[in-house]
Amino acid sequence: MTEAGASLDAHAELVERLAVLLEAGLAPGAAWRELSFDAPDSFAGLVAAGGAEVSADRVLAALGERPSAERDSLRALAAVWRVATEAGAPLAPTLARLAEVLRDLAHGERELETALAGPRATSRIVLALPPLGLLLGGVLGIDGFGALVGSGLGWGCLVVGMSLLGLAVRWNRRLWRAASERRPAPGLALDLLEVALGGGAAPARARQWVLDALAEARLPAEAAELDRQLAFASRAGIPVGALARSAAVAERRRARAADGRRAAEFATRLVLPLGLCILPAFVLLGVVPIGIAIVSSTALLG
Repeated sequence: MTEAGASLDAHAELVERLAVLLEAGLAPGAAWRELSFDAPDSFAGLVAAGGAEVSADRVLAALGERPSAERDSLRALAAVWRVATEAGAPLAPTLARLAEVLRDLAHGERELETALAGPRATSRIVLALPPLGLLLGGVLGIDGFGALVGSGLGWGCLVVGMSLLGLAVRWNRRLWRAASERRPAPGLALDLLEVALGGGAAPARARQWVLDALAEARLPAEAAELDRQLAFASRAGIPVGALARSAAVAERRRARAADGRRAAEFATRLVLPLGLCILPAFVLLGVVPIGIAIVSSTALLG
C-alpha cells in the first residue's frame, strides 16, 4: 500500500470511528479525546489540554509539516466540521460520509501509484545505462574511465555526458511531478453543499457557508460547479442535495480517469529524455571511452 493511500485509509478509519462515537451519544470533545488515545500521531494537537472542545480551527492548527495527502484529508475534515456545525446538520452521518470519500480517494491514490510504478522503475533503470557501460568495459579489461580523464576528447565526453545525465534526471523529475499531481479532495464542495442543505439552510446561504469553509481550509472553492448544480436544480424543480451528491461522485470518477490518463502520458513522455539525453550520454560515457581505450592500446602495441 502506498504511503498516501495508507494515510488516507488511516484517516478514514479514524473519522468513521469518530462518527460511531458521536452516534453513540458522546460529545464531540469527548469523542476526540477517545480517538487521541489510539492515534496520538495522526491527531496530535487536535484536542487541547483541559478538555477543550474540538473545532475546525483546531483541526487546521494541527496540519504542521504533514504529507500532502494527509494535510488534504485534515483540511477536508475541518471544512466538513465547520459546515455541519454552522448548518446544524447531524455530525455522525456527515462524518461517516466523509470516511467513505476518504476511502475512495485512498483507492484512487493506490491506482495512480500502481500505474506509475512501471514507468518510474524503467526510468531509473535507463538512467543507470551510462555508468553500466563503463562497468562493462572494466569487466572486459578495458579502462574506459582512464580514457575519459586521460585525454581532451575523453574530458569533453565526460562533461557533455554528465550534463546530459543531469538534464535527464531533472526532466524525469518534472515529468514525475506532473504525472503524480492530483486535485485535493475532488467533489468535496458538492459534498459540503449537501451537508449544508441537509441542515435546512437556504441554497444561497448554504453556498456561502461552503465557500467560506473551503477558503479557510485552503481547498479549491469550485464556485462555478456549485452554481451550475444549484441552477440546474432550480430549473428542474428538484432537491439539490441528492443532485449534489451524485455530482460529487461523478467528479471523483473524472478525477480518477484524469489520473490514469496522466500516468499513461508519463510512460509515453519518458521516451523524450531517453532519446535526447540518456542514449547520447550512454554513447559518450560508455561507448566512446571504450573506443578511445581500444585505439590507445592498439597504438601502444603498434
